[in-house]
Amino acid sequence: MYQALIQSKKKDFDGVFAFAQQEASMLRTGRAHSSIVSDVPVEYLGSRLTVKELATITVPEPRTIFIQPWDKGALSAIESGIRASSLGLNPVVDGTTVRLTIPSLTEERRKELVRTLNSKMEEARIRIRQVREDILKKVQTAVREKEAREDDLRHAKDAVQKIVDDLNKKIDTLAQAKEQELMQS
Repeated sequence: MYQALIQSKKKDFDGVFAFAQQEASMLRTGRAHSSIVSDVPVEYLGSRLTVKELATITVPEPRTIFIQPWDKGALSAIESGIRASSLGLNPVVDGTTVRLTIPSLTEERRKELVRTLNSKMEEARIRIRQVREDILKKVQTAVREKEAREDDLRHAKDAVQKIVDDLNKKIDTLAQAKEQELMQS
């Protein structure tokens, strides 16, 4: 009984880890990377799109990102979307492309980014716990209604805790790698 419930929530657990990976990749280091701007929202032709849906993003140098929109009319929308984002980057329009120069990080900014990283990873851990509690509440309800045994509850707790522990280890590894990257760049 509980195995099917855990299996149905597997997608939720995977989604939380994907969230953690995305949040970590969006924190910029001193190096340019296309994921820094790929998911920046842009208001274009009455629709809310992301930069990756409107343009080609290239990284020709370690500190430069070029964004070349497929439609030249999207140039100013992309520029204003990047300016409005929390990235703190100053886009420069070069005719048909938007150029971003990634500045070097100060020690203070690095520490701030590490704090942000830790809060995003804690948010992921909270989401994992919420999924775990949801599973366990459903199993407890089944036990109360005599649809499952007490042993099922104990086994479900053990199985879910193993999944939670594995995910927390993955998140810790991800956070440590990103923290090293932030402090070294």
